[in-house]
Amino acid sequence: MCILMLSWRRRGALIDSKEISLTDPANTAPPSRAQIDPDLLALAQQVFDLARRGDASMLAAVLEKGVPPNLRNDKGDSLVMLASYHGHVDAVRVLLERGADPNLRNDNGQTPIAGAAFKGFDKVIETLLAHGADVEGASPDGRTALMVATMFNRTAIVDLLIAHGANPNAHDANGVTASDAAARMGAGDAQARLKALGA
Repeated sequence: MCILMLSWRRRGALIDSKEISLTDPANTAPPSRAQIDPDLLALAQQVFDLARRGDASMLAAVLEKGVPPNLRNDKGDSLVMLASYHGHVDAVRVLLERGADPNLRNDNGQTPIAGAAFKGFDKVIETLLAHGADVEGASPDGRTALMVATMFNRTAIVDLLIAHGANPNAHDANGVTASDAAARMGAGDAQARLKALGA
């Protein structure tokens, strides 16, 4: 058994301090909420909030104190997913440089790159790709990050993903391609861009 003492400060005030017992690291089954100390849940929530707010320096500090870089919330959202979805490039970089998985899916099968494509954060996508993110970032139904970008007419992201090897002719489980998705959503610029690329 390993015991970690987690504590960190913000602007001189102690945020929290908590001793965490880590049992067998091979046991990956998540405990039920009833089995988790409420103080530990509150502490974890603070860490998730750091990712949502993009507080890169505090994330670095808590990771150095032993917080797992792939910590996930009750929806399966990792710290990288939360930072990516909210457009925080520096926070994403800090997490990835400290071992966070750029391809870790949430409970809906969504990846950080697809979340960033949905929100239109090209710099986050560049950072994820530089740290090994799968450019397709497909969900279980086959919807790729490129399809998401085209649906919301994000042409800069379309160009970025294709430049990194995204397949413009891939289709989801229903046979829908990125071009089809753009047409259905009225995303004319993205559809024209794909057509110019031969998709």
